[in-house]
Amino acid sequence: MVTLPKVNNLGFFEIRLESIGGLGANLAGKMLAEAGVVGVGLNGVSFSSYGSEKKGSAVKAHIRFCDPHTNIRDTSPVERPHVVGIFHESLSKTVNVISGIYEDSTVLVNSTKTPDELKEKMNLRGGTIAVIDAIGISLEEKNRVNMAMLGALFRLCDFLDPEVMRGVIRKSLEKKYPLAVQPAIRTFDRGYEEVQFHTYALPEGEEMPKFVRFDTPVLGYATQPMGGMITNPGNSILKDLSISRAGMMPHFHEDKCIHCASCDNVCPDFCFVWEQQPDKKGRPQMFLQGIDYQYCKGCLKCVQACPTDALSGERETDGYADDHRTPHRFDLAAN
Repeated sequence: MVTLPKVNNLGFFEIRLESIGGLGANLAGKMLAEAGVVGVGLNGVSFSSYGSEKKGSAVKAHIRFCDPHTNIRDTSPVERPHVVGIFHESLSKTVNVISGIYEDSTVLVNSTKTPDELKEKMNLRGGTIAVIDAIGISLEEKNRVNMAMLGALFRLCDFLDPEVMRGVIRKSLEKKYPLAVQPAIRTFDRGYEEVQFHTYALPEGEEMPKFVRFDTPVLGYATQPMGGMITNPGNSILKDLSISRAGMMPHFHEDKCIHCASCDNVCPDFCFVWEQQPDKKGRPQMFLQGIDYQYCKGCLKCVQACPTDALSGERETDGYADDHRTPHRFDLAAN
């Protein structure tokens, strides 16, 4: 019988997946649980929590495993995970993705950074930090991010059998999407082989931060503003859609632009910044200055609409958006 590497006081080994809608974390959680239950005989459960069901919104998937003699009567969110899978590195800007981890928890991040760089960026003190370029693998294999993340998770959770997961992939896809089976398995295998990880000891004399329940409401009947006023409206200048980008973003090539505004017509978030200037004959005309990447969610509709290849869809690299952002004037005024 398979033995779990560690369990909490209820006998559960717990995994939490932090993601955004569209990257397949919900399906990954279900497949992970199936591989543990059907494949190696554990008791297990998988469920998800999310707000609006749309691409780019925050999603959490929760998985619990225990030995066959332990009953699972708990379907509350996983608050103290032994493993955290972070499907989108930028989620850490707005979500406490490492909430509740132990000093020996494993944190897997979809990133191109090294474990040392992520330890510094995410202020992790101890435990195992793993990294996999799931977006790069999925783009190369023309498959989804979740398959690469699953491969990495199976490498880190060595009580699970990767061959069982390959069977789950075949069963899930071969009837409706037979052509997707081999790309999915290749993506899974690359995630398994290419994940890098390093274990860090908690520095002597330091303690892990005290656990704070992440889903405690900030506002309730006693602390709600008068009239139910929304104090942080989503359409303000504070709105940041960068965490919705799933690996690709538009690049602006000014020398090819004819300022036709086809990009602006299809952009759902008004990312393009214009300025009135005189044309060659001295007549006033609007000229495209650039892209405000704070509001860009990487849908690439603008790339498809551009008639002159002035916009191209490129893999997002760290720091590019900040270095090439053209802020809207109201942002400059606010600052």
